[in-house]
Amino acid sequence: VQLQACGGGLVQAGGSLRLSCAASGGTISKYTIAWFRQAPGKEREFVAFIRWSGSTVHADSVKDRFTISRDNAKNTVYLQMNSLESEDTAVYYCRARRPVTPVLDYWGQGTQVTVSS
Repeated sequence: VQLQACGGGLVQAGGSLRLSCAASGGTISKYTIAWFRQAPGKEREFVAFIRWSGSTVHADSVKDRFTISRDNAKNTVYLQMNSLESEDTAVYYCRARRPVTPVLDYWGQGTQVTVSS
């Protein structure tokens, strides 16, 4: 499975962006898909994940502002980001993990999100 993350860009504080993580080379319908982000000089941190069932978990720092969703027909997961803050500036990565043996784990390349204040 290959993951392609896109949708990043430059946005003013308070604005919105929608990131996409499109998978190819296999279906991700049974995978847990997560978004992580890494700001300059900081460690990569968890943002949100969505299970194959559709249940979601969001980090406290983005709860009520970001929403993860999936469209299995399009083999794509989205991250809708609203009310963006300068602290959200980071490279965003998507990850696909199949949580059954054998466990499979894939990362996409990052997409840059820059929020100007």
